[in-house]
Amino acid sequence: MADSNGHKDPQTSAQDNAVPANDKEPVVSKPYVMPDDPEEGSVEALTKDVADAKDRMLRTLAEMENLRKRTQREVADARTYGISGFARDVLDIADNLQRALDAVPVEAREAADPGLKALIEGVELTEKSLHKTLEKNGVSRLEPLGEKFDPNFHQAMYEVPDSTVPSGTVVQVVQAGYTIGERILRPALVAVTKGGAKPAPTPAHDSTA
Repeated sequence: MADSNGHKDPQTSAQDNAVPANDKEPVVSKPYVMPDDPEEGSVEALTKDVADAKDRMLRTLAEMENLRKRTQREVADARTYGISGFARDVLDIADNLQRALDAVPVEAREAADPGLKALIEGVELTEKSLHKTLEKNGVSRLEPLGEKFDPNFHQAMYEVPDSTVPSGTVVQVVQAGYTIGERILRPALVAVTKGGAKPAPTPAHDSTA
C-alpha cells in the first residue's frame, strides 16, 4: 500500500511479485527412444512363414490347373462318349439291315422284278445313310478281315484250319464291330485261322566261334 508521499510498502511489493501458488511446472519432453532391433529368431520365423505361404499358393494354383484340365477332359469325354448307349441300340438296326441284304442271294437280285430291286436298293441306301450318320457322331465300323486277331477289338467265335495264312488271322467276320472315339463300342465277332504258317526258327549261334 502506498503512503501519503506515494511510496509503496516493501511488504506489499514482495507479495505482488510472488508466483501464484496454483501455477504448474513447465512440461519437459523426454528424448525419443528407438525400439530394439528385432531378434534374429523373429526374422527367421517370418521368412519361414513367407516361404510356407508361397508354397501353399503354388499348390493351390497347381490344384486349380489340374481341376481345369480334368473338367475339360470330362466335358470332352461326355461330348464324345455320351451317346454310347444310344449308338449300341442303333447298331441293332444296322445289323438287321445287313441281315436283310445278306438274305437275298445274288442270283435272286439279278432275276428280281423292278419292284423288288427298288426295295433292295432302298434298304442298301438306308444302311449306307445309317453308317454315315454313325461316323458323323464318332462311331466307326471295324473291318478286320485279313488282319491279325486283336483281343482288344475282336472276339474269336471259332477257329478255321488253314495252313496258307499265318495262325491267328481273321478269315471271317460273323458280326461287325464298332468303335466310338478311341474306345471299343462293340467287338467284332470273327473266325481266326489255326495251325497256319509258323515263323522261321532263329539260327543258333556257334559257340565255338
